[in-house]
Amino acid sequence: MQLPTLDDIRYQGRFVVHIEARDVGKRVVMALLMAGVCVWAGAVTAAIVMLFFVAQTEISARMIHARLPASDRDMSYRFLLFLWFNNWFSTMIYLIPAVALAEQGSVAFLLAGFLWLFGAFVHISNTFVFLPFFNWTISIPAFGVAFWVFHVASRTDYVPSGEVDWLIATGLMIVYVFNTVQTIGAQKDTHRALRHARSEADARLYQLEHLANHDGLTGLLNRTAFDKALKRMLDNPHRRSRIAVFLIDLDGFKPINDTYSHAAGDHVLSVMASRLRELAGDGGIAARLGGDEFIMAVPGMSSPRVAQRLGQHASRAFAVPITFEDKVLRVGASIGIAMPDAQDDTPATLCANADRAMFQAKALRDGSAVMFDAANTAQRASLEDRDRIVYALRSGQIRPHYQPKIRLADGRLCGFEALARWVQPDGSVVMPGDFLPQVDELGLHGDFLLHMARMVLTDLDVLLGDGLDPGQVSINIPEIALATQSGFSDLEGLLHGFSHTWRHLTFEITEDVFIARSGDIIQQNVSRLRQVGVRISLDDFGTGFASFQHLRQLEFDELKIESRFVDSISSDPRSRVLVAGFMSIAEGLGVDVVAEGIETQGQIEVLRDLGCRVGQGYLFGRAGPFDEARLRLTAEQAKGADAAPRPDRAEVSPLPDAPTGSDAT
Repeated sequence: MQLPTLDDIRYQGRFVVHIEARDVGKRVVMALLMAGVCVWAGAVTAAIVMLFFVAQTEISARMIHARLPASDRDMSYRFLLFLWFNNWFSTMIYLIPAVALAEQGSVAFLLAGFLWLFGAFVHISNTFVFLPFFNWTISIPAFGVAFWVFHVASRTDYVPSGEVDWLIATGLMIVYVFNTVQTIGAQKDTHRALRHARSEADARLYQLEHLANHDGLTGLLNRTAFDKALKRMLDNPHRRSRIAVFLIDLDGFKPINDTYSHAAGDHVLSVMASRLRELAGDGGIAARLGGDEFIMAVPGMSSPRVAQRLGQHASRAFAVPITFEDKVLRVGASIGIAMPDAQDDTPATLCANADRAMFQAKALRDGSAVMFDAANTAQRASLEDRDRIVYALRSGQIRPHYQPKIRLADGRLCGFEALARWVQPDGSVVMPGDFLPQVDELGLHGDFLLHMARMVLTDLDVLLGDGLDPGQVSINIPEIALATQSGFSDLEGLLHGFSHTWRHLTFEITEDVFIARSGDIIQQNVSRLRQVGVRISLDDFGTGFASFQHLRQLEFDELKIESRFVDSISSDPRSRVLVAGFMSIAEGLGVDVVAEGIETQGQIEVLRDLGCRVGQGYLFGRAGPFDEARLRLTAEQAKGADAAPRPDRAEVSPLPDAPTGSDAT
């Protein structure tokens, strides 16, 4: 027999409390009945002892029911031990009459004692049949009482019984039959409660699993789920040559987001997703890659010309105006198309080719869909681009800006997130969405990471030297830094030069790194980082493709709830349910939670109600240069804890004209 886990005992304990509350009337009536029989038989002491302790256990049962935690995870060891002991002790008390009646020397009362004993066994076995831990831990000592009754009977001389004694024994037989029928009926109630609990758990799991595979706003697949689905399509040798991949980037979307609000932008994205589903058809797949970029794969394309005609049709479909709150919104689409031309083409290859074709379509600015052609489709980044980025790294033009992280309970600054900004010689700032794709494409992510990490560690060194406590400062870490030994060795070597700052450093990684081909190496390196004191944060939780099974294998300290879930949390019950699920997961795993993208007071209130303690977003401040972060930290620490601004005060308000989309990176 497999030993139960703590989670099993917690789960069963909730239903034991349900049974206790349900059967209280039956238990009290039966106790009074048997007390009367014991008094008639002359076992007055046994009756008094039984009634006294029955009263105590019933009072304890009511206390347990009143203090039942809302979540199984909240059931402490002490609570479970008290629940088990109360049930075990109650069972032993209810079996006292069986021993007392066996000692009276009457055949009728001996039989009555055995009927009472068998009735208790029927009640235990049928009531707790779906709760094996409580069933066996209560039944086994009850069997011990039964053997004790046999022992008493073997040492007692019995005399014939009178008619009244036999009438009592007959009455108990009737009670035994009634108890058996009633217990079987109650078993159905327990089964229904268990089935209902399983249904609720399955529904929550489905919601979270769906979210892990789909975009939260549009319901389309996310990037990783799309890649897996595309790979399955390509694995079919009869279909692969007829598959076309379409990468779509919306034109003119950002002005809609900036001018008409996030709600207008979300509406546009949802409408575009619906149009994309229709274009993909039943046999195709569609995904949102992030921001205003979409992708779909459609089988059955007999030639590149047919695929290009579908691309042109898609371009016209996306150009149809959209109505939102009496406003007519117009966007276009740049579409790149790629089809397999080699047996070893992978999803990554096809998507990259479609991406290159899309950038060529964007350069044309005529709404045409461009088919990828290796000879005629230009690379997205040139050697000049590489030289420009390398110079920006060496000269310090690309540097960290710091966005504050705030304790939601009292508004106190508790850390920062370091975000890359490219500060041009003329003072203008290039946001990461405009240069990080080139960094990745040019293979400069390793150089970029080491540069950013060195600057962050240097800034931390300055703050600590000034006697300031920066809290936890987080920095994004790409997969390559953890998946290769050379990349990790470079990072580890850098950290050794700043060992006194490790306790203030948090590395943010996305959940998708744990399903990469080098997932085992990544997990080992993550473990090594945590051993030296670097905290690990799981960024954009719920937007990747990692399953919940992976969460049991990982070592991390923090979950970051992506801004798309926070954006509608105060108005959309579904978003609240999902975030509540994330909070429950984090609490069960014993990790912290940071909510991103906070822009309204309503979001703060909901997040605090759900137990989230730390947040960041434009409500608290944009990412700013190091001098601004140091000034803010100096001023706030000088105020002291009592003077710290709180999020629910008037001075904490959304900043005007907060950028959206890639600018919020």
